[in-house]
Amino acid sequence: MTVPHPAPPSLADQIEDLLPQTQCTKCGYNGCRPYAEAIAAGNADINQCPPGGAQGIARLASLLGKKVIPLNPVNGLERPRSVAYIDESLCIGCTLCIQACPVDAIVGAAKQMHTVVTSLCTGCDLCVAPCPVDCIVMYPVSGDATGWDAWSQTDADEARARHDFRTQRLRRESEENEARLAAKAVAKMQEVTQEVPATPDELAEKERKRAIIAAAMERARAKAAASAAAKTDAPSPNTPKKDA
Repeated sequence: MTVPHPAPPSLADQIEDLLPQTQCTKCGYNGCRPYAEAIAAGNADINQCPPGGAQGIARLASLLGKKVIPLNPVNGLERPRSVAYIDESLCIGCTLCIQACPVDAIVGAAKQMHTVVTSLCTGCDLCVAPCPVDCIVMYPVSGDATGWDAWSQTDADEARARHDFRTQRLRRESEENEARLAAKAVAKMQEVTQEVPATPDELAEKERKRAIIAAAMERARAKAAASAAAKTDAPSPNTPKKDA
């Protein structure tokens, strides 16, 4: 029996493997994977990742056979690695920082104090801006070391795994919520359908309710179809990804 060999990694895969996986979006894209796909497609340059710094640019240049160029200051500056810290005495438990963290490094609950698990924090600082009480600050933790001197491949691999897990969890929670809403809409439609109007006004109100529920159900169906199509087009975590 011949076992098929796995397809070689795509160019976008190879580029993504060289990125620090901080998911900071400073490159101008919504995470490291979209940036990798943009580089592979020729839509982004190799000097847009401040966390990777000069070493990161050199890595990408070597892979792609390009000239090493300076980091684009529009995307930020190469700095020592920082981690987020929450002043717990000021935290109001709004959960906005938890929603913003791309690697689930913040723990807490609504109306309860939050805290950052510093060993998991990538220093992306995406949690700072949403905080309505300015209780989050970034503290440098790598001394004078910047770029890949302040980060490691193990750090990148672990951050990438947490980011992928979070993405899958949010997708699953969204699908479960949509399923609950769909079931609720079906039940409501059955309830309205069984109503027996006694007057023209009641009949008109019944039809109005039916139209509203039907429209909501159609929107849900369209959203589910779009989500299913996107999932079909997207590569699974266990299969090679296609270039953008």
